[in-house]
Amino acid sequence: MQGLKYRHELKHVVTMADAVVISSRLSGLLESDRHAGPDGKYQIRSLYFDTLEDKALYEKINGLPLREKFRIRYYNHDLSFIRLEKKIKHYGMTAKLGETLTETQTRQILAGDYDFLKDSDQPLLREFFLGLHLERLVPRTVVDYWREAFFHPAGNVRITIDSGIRGAIGYSHFLDADLPNADAMDDGYCILEVKFDEFLPEFIQDVVQLNTCSPTAVSKYAACRVYV
Repeated sequence: MQGLKYRHELKHVVTMADAVVISSRLSGLLESDRHAGPDGKYQIRSLYFDTLEDKALYEKINGLPLREKFRIRYYNHDLSFIRLEKKIKHYGMTAKLGETLTETQTRQILAGDYDFLKDSDQPLLREFFLGLHLERLVPRTVVDYWREAFFHPAGNVRITIDSGIRGAIGYSHFLDADLPNADAMDDGYCILEVKFDEFLPEFIQDVVQLNTCSPTAVSKYAACRVYV
């Protein structure tokens, strides 16, 4: 797709103990996310959409090299900044497109009133309308977790540690702070993600111990659909 910026993405399931060590090492070398709280973390909540036949879920489970999915996301229970995102996977590379939504627009979509999207001047919102209308995309699950993020300019590296991953089947309370949910991963484990453009500096590979753990195809969306 023209205009997309594809990046490498490596995912690893690590123990919380290893994550604490990695975080400690990274905090002395890389810049932390400026939106994080005093503990260095911030909360992410996403509502994922899929077809009635669970196309995105089964494409992920079957490891198809070309796939995409839509989600609506916001941070730290702040409804003043909500985004519609389209995540694209292309043979091990990833890209993401996004546009902002207002709280009112988000509530309309949750209520099944999405005709306003077809008249948007934003191509992604019009594409989302077509997905809802023609592919019969529907809200499938809410994914909640805490993220700790680090950055490095060389290679445009972003390293994230996602913990406390929880999911909820119901989506009607997506915008409520007290959404009921349940654990989607075994206690004591979290997800380490490393994203970069053309190269990953060797010292970062050593810090995050990529030589001691193998990449995995873990997906927070799939985990929440399977276990919640």
